[in-house]
Amino acid sequence: MTETPIRTRFAPSPTGMFHVGGARSALFNWALARQRPDGRFVLRVEDTDAARNKPEWTEGIISALAWLGIHEEDPHFEGPYFQSAYADKHREAAEALFKEGRAYYCDCTREQVQERRGNPHLGYDGFCRDRGLEAGPGRALRFRVPDGGPTVVDDRIRGRVEFEHASIEDFVIARADGSPLFVLANVVDDVEMEITHVVRGEEHLSNTPKQQLLWQALGRTPPVWAHLPVIVNEKRQKLSKRRDKVALESYQEEGYLPEAMVNYLMLLGWSPGGDREIMPWSEMEPLFAVSDVNSSSAFFDEQKLRAFNGEYIRALNADEFVERCRPWLAPERVPWPEENFDEDVFAAIAPLAQSRVAVLSEIVPNVDFLFLDEPVEDEKSWSKAMKPGAGREMLAAALERFADPALPWEAGTLKGALEEIGASLGLKLGKAQAPVRVAVTGRTVGLPLFESLELLGRERVRERLRAALAKLERDASASA
Repeated sequence: MTETPIRTRFAPSPTGMFHVGGARSALFNWALARQRPDGRFVLRVEDTDAARNKPEWTEGIISALAWLGIHEEDPHFEGPYFQSAYADKHREAAEALFKEGRAYYCDCTREQVQERRGNPHLGYDGFCRDRGLEAGPGRALRFRVPDGGPTVVDDRIRGRVEFEHASIEDFVIARADGSPLFVLANVVDDVEMEITHVVRGEEHLSNTPKQQLLWQALGRTPPVWAHLPVIVNEKRQKLSKRRDKVALESYQEEGYLPEAMVNYLMLLGWSPGGDREIMPWSEMEPLFAVSDVNSSSAFFDEQKLRAFNGEYIRALNADEFVERCRPWLAPERVPWPEENFDEDVFAAIAPLAQSRVAVLSEIVPNVDFLFLDEPVEDEKSWSKAMKPGAGREMLAAALERFADPALPWEAGTLKGALEEIGASLGLKLGKAQAPVRVAVTGRTVGLPLFESLELLGRERVRERLRAALAKLERDASASA
């Protein structure tokens, strides 16, 4: 017996930035569709809200999915389709439901319903069910919810969920102008596209009984339902774009690798089993099962995501790391003059930076001292390193020692020279190198000092040591 092909769908609205929760839903649907040769992931853009939709948001959705590895070139990908193109199908379905007696027209206003019910919180009372109204101005089309019994939703994640019909009002499926509401359009689109699995966020569970009733009224078997756990922040509050960093684009801009983001998002509610968490997509995909998704809320831990990203960055080879850094080294994104940048110097320092950055945007503040005319001075670092007496003595001695042309300008000998100078002043290497590091790089923390000195070159290092000594003299004069 041939199994029915799996057809999942991802149906975002192009009304804003791409939410990480949407990215998680897309990945789960993608994994499910790709597990079968004939599986399909359908991208449907729900663009019927003309007032809020923008073409750039649609482009952003497609771009964000491609960044995650969900792209049009893959044979499992289908679309994008646009909900607005199916308007005639929506109207036909509404008309069919009316003709079959499964829907009826209603001219009640909200105020009239509230007056009849005596409570603004109670839903529609079915007043127009048997009035026999036809379509006309001010008349919306309502779906006739069956009397008695519950609608049972068999959810792959939450199990059996019952919704009593007494708690579901006869809901509007089309406005008075004939335009369908989302609840109807969504179902008709799924029917037309032969969607077999609806895998989406928990917030849509409350809509599911209405949608299931519509599927059945249209004479179709409802899809497999699976409602993913809500994603929460550290306070266990649902992620909110007004309060939390939720836009996938923000993480892209900051320098998160797509493979790290994919790995992390796949673990929000699901586990491949065992203790291993860092796992490439090629290994996670065949292991994924909707039935293994946890129904409990999933904590979006940005610090853990950063740690994941750092692991993926360190796993790159040197050439890959340099290539991944290029967007952040574009002239318009760096603080140094374009002509100061040296590809060879960056390639030499990159492996040292690779072990220290957690996101790619951190590459610039790590290497800027190599390409700026003067280092960016951190005041706290200066105050901490340039202690009266020892700081000046260390800089003066280093300036003199580094002037010796017999001193080979390479990391090992530079380290030995500073160790000797420090010992003569009663300082261990950590204390001895601090003033030199701040004078040369502007900070007390950064890339390995002696490799940095080697790449800067003798003259630039001595120039910065002289500048630091001059600043110490000015500071001393000002405080005298």
